[in-house]
Amino acid sequence: MTPRRIVVTGTDTGIGKTVFSAGLVDRLGADYWKPVQAGLDGETDSETVARLAGIGGGRVHAEAYRLKMPVSPHRAAASEGVAIDVAGLAPPPTLRPLVIEGAGGVLVPLTPAASFADVLALWGFPVVLCARTSLGTINHTLLSLEALRHRAVPLFGVAFVGEAEPETEQAIAGIGRVRILGRLPWLPQLTAASLRQSFRQGFGARFDVGPGGEMCDV
Repeated sequence: MTPRRIVVTGTDTGIGKTVFSAGLVDRLGADYWKPVQAGLDGETDSETVARLAGIGGGRVHAEAYRLKMPVSPHRAAASEGVAIDVAGLAPPPTLRPLVIEGAGGVLVPLTPAASFADVLALWGFPVVLCARTSLGTINHTLLSLEALRHRAVPLFGVAFVGEAEPETEQAIAGIGRVRILGRLPWLPQLTAASLRQSFRQGFGARFDVGPGGEMCDV
């Protein structure tokens, strides 16, 4: 069994980890928390997850930092005179499982001296690394895995987003010595219903929930 808190991070920005997070929230019956949101124009990641997972109210926890510029958090914070307290980023209390989504990639800077990976090391929660399946993903994914392992961050596994690329997935599993959780395809019509169906097809029973609300490591 794995803990009731799990972190979703990625190899880069814009790779689909928010959509994956929404599918995971729905699958687990979980709450959702995005600690740092950089960029407030349009729909935020929290709003996207609330819409796609069909949740609201107290199940989407407020961001610790809401920054206007759509750039790396350390730069957005500096532009607003905000100092992100890395050590003070504490997950909100909840009786449900909690899905935590990181900002950008593993090594995105939160301050001039600390990355999101440093926060993951402080927390010690299991991490799902989202990776696209397109060209370049082997290098980006292996580097991300090394960065996490260097900080002794526990890895739950890699979740792919995109079209099927079996040879690429096998290379990452072998060289990276990591478990492949499954794959979520790009959905031409992204709705709560299509995401739920595709998540179940892509990950099977991997994220089944036990009687106490814990995630089953199968």
